[in-house]
Amino acid sequence: MNNWIKRNSEHLIVAAIFLVLTFAYFFNPIMQGKILYQGDVLQAQAMQKEIMDVKEATGHAPLWTNQMFGGMPSYQIWAKYGKNLTTYVIDVLKTVFPNPVDTILLYLFGAYLLFCTLKLNRWLAAAGAVAFAFSSYNFIYIDAGHANQAYAIAFFAPIVAGIIMTLRGQYITGGALTAFFLAMEIRSNHVQMTFYLLLAIIILVCIELYHAIKAKQTQPFFKSVAYLFAATILAVIVNAGSLWTTFEYSHYTIRGKPNLKSEKGATSSGLDKEYAYNWSQGVAECFTFFIPNAYGGGSATPAAENSETVKLLTGKNVDPAQAEQFVGQRMYWGNKPGTSGPWYFGAIVFFLFVLGLIIVKHRIKWWLLSAVLLSVFLSFGKNLPFLSDIFFNYFPLYNKFRAVESILVIASLCFPILGFLALNEVFVNRDKPYIFKKVKLAFYITGGLTLLMIALPGLFLSFKTADHQTFISGLTQAFQGNATMANQVANALVQDRQALERADAIRTLIFIALAFGLLYIVIKQKISTTFAALAFMGIILVDMWSVDKRYLKDDNFIPKEELGRAYTPREVDEFIMRDKDPDFRVIDLSLQDPFHDSRSSYFYKTVGGFHSARLRRFDELVENQFTKSINEDVLDMLNTKYIITADPKTGMASMHANATACGHAWFVKSVKYVKDADEEMLAISSFNPKEEAMIDQKYKSTVEAKPISIDPNATITLTSYTPEHLTYQTGSTANQVAIFSEIYYDKGWKMLIDGVEQPYYRANYLLRAATIPLGNHKVEFIFHPTSYYAGENISLAGSIILVLALAGAVYVERKKKQPEAKKA
Repeated sequence: MNNWIKRNSEHLIVAAIFLVLTFAYFFNPIMQGKILYQGDVLQAQAMQKEIMDVKEATGHAPLWTNQMFGGMPSYQIWAKYGKNLTTYVIDVLKTVFPNPVDTILLYLFGAYLLFCTLKLNRWLAAAGAVAFAFSSYNFIYIDAGHANQAYAIAFFAPIVAGIIMTLRGQYITGGALTAFFLAMEIRSNHVQMTFYLLLAIIILVCIELYHAIKAKQTQPFFKSVAYLFAATILAVIVNAGSLWTTFEYSHYTIRGKPNLKSEKGATSSGLDKEYAYNWSQGVAECFTFFIPNAYGGGSATPAAENSETVKLLTGKNVDPAQAEQFVGQRMYWGNKPGTSGPWYFGAIVFFLFVLGLIIVKHRIKWWLLSAVLLSVFLSFGKNLPFLSDIFFNYFPLYNKFRAVESILVIASLCFPILGFLALNEVFVNRDKPYIFKKVKLAFYITGGLTLLMIALPGLFLSFKTADHQTFISGLTQAFQGNATMANQVANALVQDRQALERADAIRTLIFIALAFGLLYIVIKQKISTTFAALAFMGIILVDMWSVDKRYLKDDNFIPKEELGRAYTPREVDEFIMRDKDPDFRVIDLSLQDPFHDSRSSYFYKTVGGFHSARLRRFDELVENQFTKSINEDVLDMLNTKYIITADPKTGMASMHANATACGHAWFVKSVKYVKDADEEMLAISSFNPKEEAMIDQKYKSTVEAKPISIDPNATITLTSYTPEHLTYQTGSTANQVAIFSEIYYDKGWKMLIDGVEQPYYRANYLLRAATIPLGNHKVEFIFHPTSYYAGENISLAGSIILVLALAGAVYVERKKKQPEAKKA
């Protein structure tokens, strides 16, 4: 044991440093028992409400929830996947460490493993890990509540480490680690991030293949690829449950094919291009890589104390608080609809990256540069449509993703890797005059560019939004036709943006100069490489910590009891919750957009909600039946029992009961067949849902399998409800068509009549319907998706194999070290 501690003492010290840094960053809120306020996490609480309530009551989390959009599978909201090994790894991390300490530690340790794999000394590897972990968007994603996205990013570095090990001939260890970390990556359930990593890995493998062919070493290369392929298959098997359900469900979501031929701008599959490109990185916005406030920071950047705009407005008797708010909301001047902050990789990291382009000779440089260029160019989205459209139109999966700027996560990984490979080269290269010459060149390039951004920022940036003139026109109206005042305010805003950029550019120049000075001392051999590595860690930490604190700061944490008050019911909510009916719906029109807000879903089942993977049919229904005006017939068929509205003057919410809501299920008197989805959507635009049903003609044979008649006294009643098991009792003297106010989704739902499975079909565009035989019957709808339950069993088998693979890797590594121990 003592020998093991001695051999790994440096690793243990590094681990202790990482723990201290992470807890220090969150020291105040942790000590005060506060928790992070995350908008998306708060939305998720409402989405998960029914799932968590049922889980608490029964011990089983349902795979379907009726809490939002009339009903949807819960795979992309919350699902346990209890036979997947990685589920328990994540559970342990979240149990041991408070949120978001666990995520930051994963950033640090994953990157540390990668830098050690690249053969950097321990202290340099630790500094590199800090440089990656504290990249601004790693913290911004946490602040926004994108927990899955942050976790997925955290596993990028260790996956690359496993791949590099395997390519170097450590087949068992590298393959096992690749399988494990890739399994963790997939379990993070952020396909977009995993896809971006895959693009970077494809480039790496292609470059390695080229050099293998050139060196006539194709046999070991293909052996490595075989191990990596096996590792990938194993990682997929471990996550069979989540992947199968996600793949199956994706075809029916807004990322799948449209059902309506008339849907404007709809792609044959995937998202609308305008929606996907909405968050595109501006080309000049890349200056934020090393000058964080080059584009004004975030959409809520605090106004500077000496703000020219604030002075101007307050001089015109505008309330100071309102003036500061006005300025803060307009400091960001890019083309994104809004942003939480800039993509800042670090002033020192940027300097080192440029140095890496100059002095690193290893072929990995070409992978890193290629991955950065692809990442940056694709992040431009609508600002570089030629390349973006090629990927959007022809690359599988690419058109399923929104916010294309997020591909910059690849650049945020590659920048510190190349930068610290350059730093390592400075440390180990004995040709000091040559190295110093290259260091000076990198300093002249980065320092000179930064100096220009201080002296002549207008040379590169306009500091005006794309709609600057429209903005001035709006101000002119706000100032009652005073165009002079409007122009003065607009010009003052430009001055404030320039001042903000200049201040950060000066800051960047100072850090670049510090890095250059430190490298000079290293080259002159005035300090040890260990001390130099720790010094670089220190100044990088000062640089990036201070920028991260602009976005993920102590003020973002709130007392636990305050978070509990986030969903304080209003009077109307309390009234509705007194209704003991287990399955009715509410539409809350008092919200700004009930179809992009999950607040109401916390209290009761809603027609609206919030989810980026909602069912496409429901999304089409909203677009066609609720956008221009509210179709009350559709509300009735969705059993919308209560409608909440807000007083336009006071904003006070009020509600009224919808007396015409159709109920849980009902028999219709007539059936009208339609030829396709467009005709069906048109048919439900104006109809009597209680009396008639609109059914696609492809179901005609199923509908009329038995002669249909009408019994005006027939009854159908919901007798038992859980989200994935609904029971009805029917009584009728004739075979009749019944409509169920439940969302049609045939991938897992089965209908049983008196315990025997029977066919059902879709009606009214998205509801379930069935022909119920005469007599008294027990009708059940049970959700038991094969994709989940069979997938879970496959996951269990994969998890066992993965554990054996990791054990084999440990055994192989121990056998390697035994001869070394004997020699010692």
